[in-house]
Amino acid sequence: MRSSPRQPAWADGSLLLGVDFTSAPTRKKPITVAVGRWRRGEQMPIYQLDEIRGLVSLNEYVAFLQESGPWLGGFDLPFGQPRALIEHEGWPTEWPTFVSFFCGQPRATLRDTFKRWCDARPSGDKFAWRRADKPAGSSPAMRWTNPPVAWMMHAGIGRMLDAGLVFPAHRHGTADSHDRVTTTARMALEAYPGFTARKVCRTSYKSDTIANQTPERASNRQAILEALVAGGAGLDIRLEITPTWSRRLLADGSGDLLDAVICSLQAGHAAALPEYGLPADLDPLEGWIASVPPANPLAVSTSGDSGATLPNIQSNCP
Repeated sequence: MRSSPRQPAWADGSLLLGVDFTSAPTRKKPITVAVGRWRRGEQMPIYQLDEIRGLVSLNEYVAFLQESGPWLGGFDLPFGQPRALIEHEGWPTEWPTFVSFFCGQPRATLRDTFKRWCDARPSGDKFAWRRADKPAGSSPAMRWTNPPVAWMMHAGIGRMLDAGLVFPAHRHGTADSHDRVTTTARMALEAYPGFTARKVCRTSYKSDTIANQTPERASNRQAILEALVAGGAGLDIRLEITPTWSRRLLADGSGDLLDAVICSLQAGHAAALPEYGLPADLDPLEGWIASVPPANPLAVSTSGDSGATLPNIQSNCP
């Protein structure tokens, strides 16, 4: 179903989710889901963190996607691939058809395609990029190793499409005839927590390797968390969190808990902007990353109410 979802109306208590995705979840490294509520604040909206869940299998992930709405989630995985790559390979150019095609291909076939593209190009210009990737500072969506974001898309986005989610950045799906969050809509935006974290601190704040989970990285997580609570991390929404959850986020050297919370906040920030802050010349095949401004700040869809001004960003990195 192809449509252009209008901006939903947000009310206190609306559910916001953040998903730090992994393509091969286990008990040691689950898919991490932050669950909280949007509510009004005096200065800016507030995201009140309620819980963080760990999904230890893709079957649990599918069950989570089916949980009744309304909710809006920020998901840390690519929702699309670069148009240049898709057209070069003759792959489908309608987004839902492409998702089904891409997720139906063996990884070995996709790896060969990616490698062939890169091998034919000069050093320093190996990858194809989506328009949102470089402004976000994210890895190219076709990268298959270190980090394997292409496999995250391969494992995740097809299941999301099959679950019937609404995808505003791909003009796919509709909430209902009124397009309001008071319906049962389940809405998904692509998120990238590194974009927000680097607004506060340019150096690393996490590692999956225990030996690299240093006091310096812990200090960086603290700086990022403090900025999120203060509403000073470049997002037009601030975090409200209990001391217990604060301690858990700071103690998690992998950064997965913090990343899931940032994904929720990025979705909440986008929800306050006209058409989720998407570019006026959005390419629905590639989509966009929540909270990343278009290259031209004026090139944003103007339907709906205007968003609030973002706070000034300063580095609080120790």
